[in-house]
Amino acid sequence: MISIITAIYNQLDMNKLYWEYLLKYTTTPFELIIIDNNSTDGSREFFQSLPIDVVKVIANDRNYSYPHCQNQGIAVAKYDILVFFNNDLLVSPQWDVRLLEVLRHDKRELVSFASNDRLCNSAETKKISRRWKRIKYAVMFFGGQRRFSLQLMHRLCYGNWEKYCEKVFNRHGFSCTIGFSGSAIAATRSAIEKLAMWDKTQQGADFNLFYSSCFRAETTNDIQPMATINGIFIHHYRRLTLYGEKYPPFADLQNLKTWEDNWTVEQLQRWNKYIQDFKKEL
Repeated sequence: MISIITAIYNQLDMNKLYWEYLLKYTTTPFELIIIDNNSTDGSREFFQSLPIDVVKVIANDRNYSYPHCQNQGIAVAKYDILVFFNNDLLVSPQWDVRLLEVLRHDKRELVSFASNDRLCNSAETKKISRRWKRIKYAVMFFGGQRRFSLQLMHRLCYGNWEKYCEKVFNRHGFSCTIGFSGSAIAATRSAIEKLAMWDKTQQGADFNLFYSSCFRAETTNDIQPMATINGIFIHHYRRLTLYGEKYPPFADLQNLKTWEDNWTVEQLQRWNKYIQDFKKEL
C-alpha cells in the first residue's frame, strides 16, 4: 500500500490529467494526499469531489513551501511507502508494482524515477529533454496549457505511451543510478526516520534530501544514496508552473535558506559528481 503526497496551487486541467493517469496505471491500493495551497481555479474542489476513501485534501489558507507541504502529507499518511509526486507528471503502467519490487529486493529505501529530466545517462537525457522542449513550447505557443494541449504535446513526444514506457523498462529494468529527478521521489518510512525529511528550511528540498542520503551513507552506512530506477519512466511536464501563473509568496518564506547553508563546499563537490552532467542539460 502506498501513500502519494502532492502539493498543488491551481492548474486544474493538469491536476485532472495527473489524476486520470494515476488512477489508470496504479494497481496497488493507494491513498492520494493533496496539499492545496489555496487554489482559486477549482482544483481544491475537484480533488474534494473524489472518493474520500482514496483522496484526502489538506486545505491550506495560504501558499506554503515544498518541504512544509510534504511534511503535512507525511503527518497524515497511513502507509509505510510514501511517494512524493509533483502534480505536473504522468505515471506509467506498473510504476507502483515495479517500485515495490525494487524496495523489497534491492534493499533501497530512497529512490527516484527515470523521466525526461533524467535518464540513465546524460546523452539519453539530452536527447529526450531537447525533444520535449521543442514540442512543449511549440504547442504552448498555439494552445496554451489547456487539457487538449497537454495531451497533444505528450502524444507528440512519445507516441504510444504504454509502448514507450515498456521499451524503457525492457532496456533498463530495475537497474539504478545514483542521482534523482526531483519531481518524483519514493521513500520507505524507515528512510524518513533516518533522514528526518523534509528539511523545512529548504525549498530546494530534493537536492538537500539527496545530499542528506549521501552524508548518511558515508557516516552511518545504514542507507544507500538516493538513486534513480532507470526502467520506471514518468513524464514530467517540467516548469509548466512558471508560465501563465502568478504564485502568492510563501507564507513561510522567512524560514527558507539554500542547501549550501547545510553542507561544506567539499561535500557538495564530492556529491555533485553524481548529478552534475545531468544538471547541465536541464
